[in-house]
Amino acid sequence: MTIQNADRDAIRNGKITERPLRERPSFPTWALKLGMAVTGLIFALYVLGHMVGNLKIFMPLHANGVAPIDDYARFLRSMGEPLFPHESLLWIIRLVLLASLFLHVYGAFALRARSTRSRGKFKRTGLMGGWQSTATRSMLVTGVILLLFVIFHILDLTVGQVVASDEFVHGAVRNNLLATFAPERWWVALVYIVANLALLLHLTHGIYLAVSDLGWLGKRGHAIMVVLAYILPGMVVLGNVIMPLALTLGWVPGFSR
Repeated sequence: MTIQNADRDAIRNGKITERPLRERPSFPTWALKLGMAVTGLIFALYVLGHMVGNLKIFMPLHANGVAPIDDYARFLRSMGEPLFPHESLLWIIRLVLLASLFLHVYGAFALRARSTRSRGKFKRTGLMGGWQSTATRSMLVTGVILLLFVIFHILDLTVGQVVASDEFVHGAVRNNLLATFAPERWWVALVYIVANLALLLHLTHGIYLAVSDLGWLGKRGHAIMVVLAYILPGMVVLGNVIMPLALTLGWVPGFSR
């Protein structure tokens, strides 16, 4: 912002200035918020689909002894064939998620830095308390927890390194799940549960902000917002927590490793 129709005498005497109040950012704030809203919704849809796929671990084996979750894993690697090469669509999804992750993390830290500079020494006040206020205060913390968990999850069940079970075998999804959530590896289940509690906080406020920033928050859309911001994250986290808890505690009958 600059002074329009400034008094030149006042400028010469140092009373006012034509210098901008702040430097123009490389990316406008509205673009960062829009990017975070879109990438956040992409992640929300992904974790929903990922949760539904993981719940196939509870389905009984086929007559030929193949686990439905292993069929699901093969489908992900072969979808699009023969029109597309093997695993090509899966890698496109991975690259989209990786690009979304970069944009989301960059936007989060950039907006936080701008907010801190604008606010100065003053802290945010006027929060009413309750779930949304708690989620608001913890967005950056829960975001960092989720970022670390994504790295842990990839090492544990995708790459099979560092934190993975000694029985890890590439492509054997069912056996890898049973091995990583074995009773003696109870700490792995604890990591997943803590990460999903962080996901619950992050998703409820994140979806609320995304719906608001995209202009979908109004009287008619209020019911939709409630479903998106509360019920959907609750379903995702419940499904994600049940699986490691049930496998670690042996609550799933008929599963033998």
